[in-house]
Amino acid sequence: MFVVRTFAVGLACLLSSLGFGQLSPNFLYNPVDQPFEITVTKPQGARELTIQLLAAGSAEMLSEKVARPGKMDLARLFPTLWKDKIRTVHYVQLFADEKPFGAPLVLVPMTNPAISRLNAEKKVEFVADEDDAFAGIRCWVDQVVNFETSLGEMSFRLRPDCAPNTCYNLIQLIEGGFYRNIPIHRIVAKDRNGKPFVVQAGDPTGTGMGSPGYAIALEKSPLGHDFGVISMARSSDPNTIGSQFFVALSREATARLDGLYPAFGQIISGAETLNRLAAVEVGEGDRPKQLPIIKRIWLTDALPYRRIVDKANN
Repeated sequence: MFVVRTFAVGLACLLSSLGFGQLSPNFLYNPVDQPFEITVTKPQGARELTIQLLAAGSAEMLSEKVARPGKMDLARLFPTLWKDKIRTVHYVQLFADEKPFGAPLVLVPMTNPAISRLNAEKKVEFVADEDDAFAGIRCWVDQVVNFETSLGEMSFRLRPDCAPNTCYNLIQLIEGGFYRNIPIHRIVAKDRNGKPFVVQAGDPTGTGMGSPGYAIALEKSPLGHDFGVISMARSSDPNTIGSQFFVALSREATARLDGLYPAFGQIISGAETLNRLAAVEVGEGDRPKQLPIIKRIWLTDALPYRRIVDKANN
């Protein structure tokens, strides 16, 4: 996503002119024990700025510091980042006069991921990497993924706290222009038990065999597959995740996928579009007789993190 430094400066100027508050990372990668530079844009009319370090999931405030417009060093504001070498995803949120403004920053520790593999029983297992290294923090602005399909629009909240590498992979594919006018090539409205299963896409060839030319490892996501949860498809080898994804249509049918596929987001609008896609007539091999098209997928900044969590809990 990222000629980040240039983007951060340009975004800061634009948001300042519009009166919006925002945190922007100056770099995607922030090596341990070095400055961790961000740019703070002050909302118009705001008097007091603070930045909060938040726990993922609960949005619990772990630390709060006074902020100022311009460039700041997160490592100075929150020494725990380098001192304690945080091993889980955290969020950083701007507050103006005690109100959250702008999308949060996602902080992803640069640690060696667990290795996924098939055991003797052909079941997926995860093995911790033997090198317990902490190299720093990857940082980006939290995003929402938006779909324009031939049957309507949908939006998904990303869950980097559950599958950060999977989220980042999708962001890169979207920003690189991968998902343009691609077919939805598989729709399973009912599994063998008659329960709604999945809608699958992400292959420009429309055959279910295509990829972006690389693969990433399976992440063990704690996010359960349920209606509107988006996850990545793969072959029998767990480390063959590329560009193909699916959206779950029911908990009853997709619960068995938990931990075996990396669920990484949840639908926040457009459930009616997903239901329309699920109702498309299919032929042999669960292939739609008339392929729905994903015209484009694009990113927008997420809501402030505490508002996201509050909406998810209500």
